[in-house]
This record gives sequence, C-alpha cells and structure tokens, in this order.
Amino acid sequence: METKIERQKLNRIKAVLAETGHTGKWLAEQLGKDPVTVSKWCTNTSQPDLYTLKNISELINTKMSELLMDK
Repeated sequence: METKIERQKLNRIKAVLAETGHTGKWLAEQLGKDPVTVSKWCTNTSQPDLYTLKNISELINTKMSELLMDK
C-alpha cells in the first residue's frame, strides 16, 4: 500500500517576502545564496538552517517567529 506523504509547510518565507515587497531573487542576492536554494525554501521543498533564518529575519526586519508557520 502506497502512502503519499504531504509536504509540510514549515515556513512563511514566500508570504513574508511578498508582504514586505521583496523577491526570492533579492533574498538570494542579499544572502549570497543560489536563487534555486531560496526558491526551495519558498516552496517548502527544503528549509533554511536557524542561522540563515535569523539572517532572513534581520534583512526583512521581522521576527523569526513571523517566518514560521503556526500549527
């Protein structure tokens, strides 16, 4: 029996970027990361580490908790 595991949405990076008028490309440039990596974060395909999450929150002037999904 196959079970499809639904990808959990753990972060709100894409939404917060939109709310603050920034793009994934901008974020990638600011962090010195590959835009593909940032795109994966924005689609919750992968997650940034806590250090990077802290840097993102500082760049867009928001709390780290705003970047995470409420359960």
